[in-house]
This record gives sequence, C-alpha cells and structure tokens, in this order.
Amino acid sequence: MDRVGPDEFSGFELADYEESVQSAITDSFRGTDGDLMPYFSEKRNPGVKAKVLSAIPSVELRDGELMGCTTVRLKEPLDKAEMSALQEYLLGQFSDGWGEGFEQQEIPVGKGLLYVHLWDGQDWEMSAAEPEQHESPGMEMAP
Repeated sequence: MDRVGPDEFSGFELADYEESVQSAITDSFRGTDGDLMPYFSEKRNPGVKAKVLSAIPSVELRDGELMGCTTVRLKEPLDKAEMSALQEYLLGQFSDGWGEGFEQQEIPVGKGLLYVHLWDGQDWEMSAAEPEQHESPGMEMAP
C-alpha cells in the first residue's frame, strides 16, 4: 500500500484558514500575553531590550496571501544594529524557538488537519510597515 504524504499549500491556498491559524497561534500562548520579547537577552543588544515593548506573532492576509507577521511595539525607533539584532532574534524564534513548537501543533480544519510552518528557510523575508492610524472613538477629523 502506498503511503500518501502531506500536501503543501501556498499562502494563497491557506487564505481561507486565517481565523483557524490565528486561533492556533493565540492558543499556543495560552496563559501568557503572546509576547516573544521576555526571552530576548539584554546581552544580545541592550538597546533592543530597552526600546521594544512587545513582539506578538500573528497571521494576516496581504493581497490574498496568508502571511506570518509579528507586531512589534516600540518605545522609540531602532537603529540599524538594533533592527538587525531584533530580526536575527525573531528569525531564531520562528525557526528554532516558538515557531518550531507551533509547527508541530495540529490545527483542525474541516475534514483534515493543518500543520503551519511560519519559517521555511528559503523564502524568509522581513519588512517593516508603518502602523495604521486609527481614529479614537468620538473624534472627528478636520478637513
């Protein structure tokens, strides 16, 4: 009898599973606030530890593709060396730290299970985006 291996899906094919994957990410941090920064060593780069308030993994749809994201909240901007140290740390978290454990979790969907790998060692890319500006409730924007 032939054994059927797992299917691999692109981020576009996984777009319909955004809610299930996000729920699994949230569940993986049960009992905590989902922040990866408490594990960042100040010895690595004291500026990062002082400036980064939190780094919270999630998934988002971008142009119809489901992508792993990390929302990083800052006290103040990072310099080039600090940004590099933060990116190296997050890469480690997704490849060998938190992400390694997460990819072993079953995510029930319909009649099957998903195992989501947020890092594959090949197409890894980090980019920064400006925070979205949200109006406070009850405030009006002047023309």
